[in-house]
Amino acid sequence: MRDVLGSGEDRSVLADERAAMGDRPPRELISLADDEGNGVSVNVLGRSPGWTAGIDAEIVVKTPFVSGRIDLALYVARLESWADALDRLDAGDDVAWMAMSSGPSIFIQLTGERDCPEVIVEDESGSMVTVRVPLVPPDDRVADHRRRLRQVMDHWVPALSG
Repeated sequence: MRDVLGSGEDRSVLADERAAMGDRPPRELISLADDEGNGVSVNVLGRSPGWTAGIDAEIVVKTPFVSGRIDLALYVARLESWADALDRLDAGDDVAWMAMSSGPSIFIQLTGERDCPEVIVEDESGSMVTVRVPLVPPDDRVADHRRRLRQVMDHWVPALSG
């Protein structure tokens, strides 16, 4: 479970994953959800028409109580910082992704305010809204998200310039 993106993995397995995906670009970078209907995801929408080094994405929050979405710009450094966040999460640490940048931020607390894991989506620079979503993600969440990140980077990063 501690494998770093692509290190020590059988390349034939990666080729099989790409073949299983077909030519469809990967859509979900992050998918954290539970059986209670709570979830936070980051969906890749496509190349940014106005910025050759960027990918348009969105953060989507869904709960039985509140749902919403916010636009998000992804670029190589931001994807690499998600890889670093996954390493910290795997080590048992809370993470803050995009906390020091303009736009929305995602925080993952392993023990939140209600003594269970929670994902916090904060849009301090825009709507000034913060949403806390308590959820218990599956045990394989880090390995699954490393796979998702690898697929997004393999597909989108070669097409970016700038």
